[in-house]
Amino acid sequence: MSNPVSRRQFLGASAAGGALLAGGFGPQSASAATPEGWPQVPPVKIHTVFVGRTGGIYLSRPEAEIAKFNEYLAELEKRLGNVTFVGGELVPPAGVDEIAGKLGDADGVLLFHLSGHGGGAPALGKLVDAGLPTAVFSQPFSGHGWMYFPQWQKDGKKVVLLPTSDWSELDRVVGLMRVAPQLRHTRILVVRGPQGTEAACSAERVKERLGAELIPISVDETIKAHESIPLEEAEEEAKRYWIRKAKDIVEPTHDEIVNSARFFLATKKLMIEHGAHAVTSSNCMGGPAKGCLTYSKLNDLGFVGACEGDMDSTLTMLMFRYGVGIPGFISDPVFDTARNALIHFHCTCATRMAGPASKRLPFIIRTQSDSERGVSLDVQMPIGQIVTCAKFINLDTMLISTGKIIDVTHDELGCRTQFVTEIADARSMFHNWGAGVLRGGTMTLLHRDVFFGDHLQSMQDLGVLMGFNVIHEA
Repeated sequence: MSNPVSRRQFLGASAAGGALLAGGFGPQSASAATPEGWPQVPPVKIHTVFVGRTGGIYLSRPEAEIAKFNEYLAELEKRLGNVTFVGGELVPPAGVDEIAGKLGDADGVLLFHLSGHGGGAPALGKLVDAGLPTAVFSQPFSGHGWMYFPQWQKDGKKVVLLPTSDWSELDRVVGLMRVAPQLRHTRILVVRGPQGTEAACSAERVKERLGAELIPISVDETIKAHESIPLEEAEEEAKRYWIRKAKDIVEPTHDEIVNSARFFLATKKLMIEHGAHAVTSSNCMGGPAKGCLTYSKLNDLGFVGACEGDMDSTLTMLMFRYGVGIPGFISDPVFDTARNALIHFHCTCATRMAGPASKRLPFIIRTQSDSERGVSLDVQMPIGQIVTCAKFINLDTMLISTGKIIDVTHDELGCRTQFVTEIADARSMFHNWGAGVLRGGTMTLLHRDVFFGDHLQSMQDLGVLMGFNVIHEA
């Protein structure tokens, strides 16, 4: 099959959408994107508490505002689909000790600072001291108690502070509060062993630190699953999701695409059988098919498919998936200081980079570049798109930077999907690669994960909620 398209047409196909994607992304629903029959994670339970005076006196919030907050949270529940708000007490008259005793089955706490100079701080502080991931929302003119709040973070409390009039910040932080509890219910298939930092490759340490479970899968198991998929099902999958939607097909044959689609169906079968939400494989460039199309569609659907057994990247992509609702692109980056640029490329890429509900990006079906065999993707990234480049390493540190896509390239020396990002200081980032804390072989040092939007503040907040360091790599 051939559906020829010029480079000019291909570049222009998604350029119009670039401006729409240039900003940040609000949290999206994880459950809404989960197809029927696939494993899901349970909803996250967040206990809300209102603290402070209500009425018309100096620096107190109107009593009707509590009802407005509850209405907003009810709508937020619907938007996210995987969060439940409980509690809703007002202090006073409710007692702080009584409320603290009810927090045992909650995953997080959301506190609304209504009013108070210093008097409200001790009440809020007792709830912060309960030790659950906590957010404190404090609008302007809610009293002067805010002066005491920053000390909680300095003391190492897991509390995010929101001194703002922007209620949409609740959406962002509530989205982040999903990450830790949902990781505790996550199972990851690991084919032929993991790669990456020592901590991330240890099933015991991942379980202890994050609660996620690593499920070892042999190559033979993937081959048997592949053989169990009827060819007619693979044929329909290939036509429906890939062949009919591609802008062009260059090297692969029809049968090769069908074989790759069959591998996706086999991987889906294994994930459902094991109740898994993610998969990574150090055999992804071997048989029975290369994993490029499989991982692309998994990421399109709202799961995580990570190539080359990269456990650090798998965990990074899960964090963004649960917290923001978008997939990541594992990159083999190179620098070009002449353009102040970091160039990203690899052979597997989601086609719904803005989330499972977003429009698919234009793509060309090609071979995997290293071997010039199998099936891979050249996905067109939108010019002008702001991106975050990140990697959660050693189970304790997030390396992070931001950039903007300024060009799309098709250099035959690189992998199929390629895009150029303008960054803050390419020369400085080149010399600071790994920020002095990332060491190891090529696999460990090289990969970074690219996400649409600027999520720098969100990852800093997530670091507070989950207790990990955030280091700017740029």
